[in-house]
Amino acid sequence: MKSISIQKANARIWRAKLVRPFSTAKGQHDLLENVLFSIELSNGIRGFGEAAVATHITGETVHETLKNLKDTAGSVAGLGLPAFPEIAEEFKMKWAKNKCALAALEMALLDAATRERKMPLWKAFGTQPHSLKTDMTVVLGDVTEAETATREILRRGIRSFKVKIGRNFDRDLKRVAAVVRITGKCPVYLDANQGFTAAQTLKFLKELKRLKIKPALVEQPVPKEDWEGLAKVTREGKTLVCADESIASLQDAKRLIKTKAAGAINVKFMKAGVLEAYEIARLAKRNGIKLMIGTMMETPLAVTAAAHFAAGLGGFDFVDLDAPFFMAENVTRGHCVTRSGVYDLRKIKAGIGIVPILP
Repeated sequence: MKSISIQKANARIWRAKLVRPFSTAKGQHDLLENVLFSIELSNGIRGFGEAAVATHITGETVHETLKNLKDTAGSVAGLGLPAFPEIAEEFKMKWAKNKCALAALEMALLDAATRERKMPLWKAFGTQPHSLKTDMTVVLGDVTEAETATREILRRGIRSFKVKIGRNFDRDLKRVAAVVRITGKCPVYLDANQGFTAAQTLKFLKELKRLKIKPALVEQPVPKEDWEGLAKVTREGKTLVCADESIASLQDAKRLIKTKAAGAINVKFMKAGVLEAYEIARLAKRNGIKLMIGTMMETPLAVTAAAHFAAGLGGFDFVDLDAPFFMAENVTRGHCVTRSGVYDLRKIKAGIGIVPILP
């Protein structure tokens, strides 16, 4: 492997149509528009990574992400593949405000390295692939739309649900009640995407209790910078609180543990990069913090990479890897999730096991 080097790299816009808009309290995706980063090794092996841009959440843009990855394509050419940790560390510092670009770079390097070694990506994180079954999201909308989506999800064979809330208190309450009425005892997760205050969240949970509804968790109920509000919901809400947007770095995870602001963390490559996500997950596990594996709006390439990560590392209590179900067209080829939400990575022999379909 010492003689293997990066021969060339490339970045390009990657678009895909969605079956429906993916709506959250902070905005929505009408179209998947990400950046694909690819590298080719001196022996012809290729590796692929994806930067999922969520401007309404992180402030990153497709333009800056594409520019950063195009600029990088020239600078990594000729570098030895074993220099991966040094390459990742250099760009981690350079792209402090463009973590999805870092995730794409690290993902492509890991994909190429594990393909070159003829091993599946999950082996970079553990000794055996733990089984994963994803939930599926009921996006924001009216009550009828929530009911229709819930029945569609049940028909798939998926038995855990994430319900987006945070935009309209009364309507969200009715939507959650409708989902629970249809799903019965299936676990239901609530995700406010920073849409409520602590007081609104506590009132929402109180109203659900009155309706005899007990969600399995409530995710990011308050703005990401409202650590006091996050901790207040954790103390008083009598429901597991999962921090998402508040945790974009290892330092944020350390703060959460120190302040006891939440009992769970949603780990996403696009917030911290792959290697720092690994450090966040390990820290959380050592400190008894529950873990969710999640993604932004990503193709099966990045989502399956996240599945490898969670399956290899293990210890993930919640799996939210449903983005492929919202895609209206195939832009990748290879193993992915089953219709019923199962990620079985045992058949993958090398790398992520997913490659882009390019024109």
